[in-house]
Amino acid sequence: MVTDPIADFLTRIRNAQMAGHRVVDIPASNLKKRLTEILYAQGYILKYKFEDDNKQGVIKIALKYDPTTKQPAIQSMERVSRPGLRQYASPSQFRRVKNGLGVAILSTSKGVMTDKDAKTQNVGGEVLCYIY
Repeated sequence: MVTDPIADFLTRIRNAQMAGHRVVDIPASNLKKRLTEILYAQGYILKYKFEDDNKQGVIKIALKYDPTTKQPAIQSMERVSRPGLRQYASPSQFRRVKNGLGVAILSTSKGVMTDKDAKTQNVGGEVLCYIY
């Protein structure tokens, strides 16, 4: 049983990239689906597909690599808030990830969104992870 599904999500993607896989399968949940949609919108993955298998469901993610150097598009994924130590931030406390090149993903009262979206809507929340 997984106690931290977000860390499991990030680790599965990280491991698949290190092994050079093109597609990774992840057990689905609504939070993981939203994280996948954000990764796609920010250009970190090629495409994704939600499949229903009459149980939990599966998210199939096609990973993105640089065609010349074969380096993955996601250089680093860092889990910030953990089950044992939650990290919350208000819009004024958001820190820039990689000087604005990366993105922080937050869970707010208005849903899961990036730090830029949360700042424009002036909402704070739990900082889930940093991706760049």
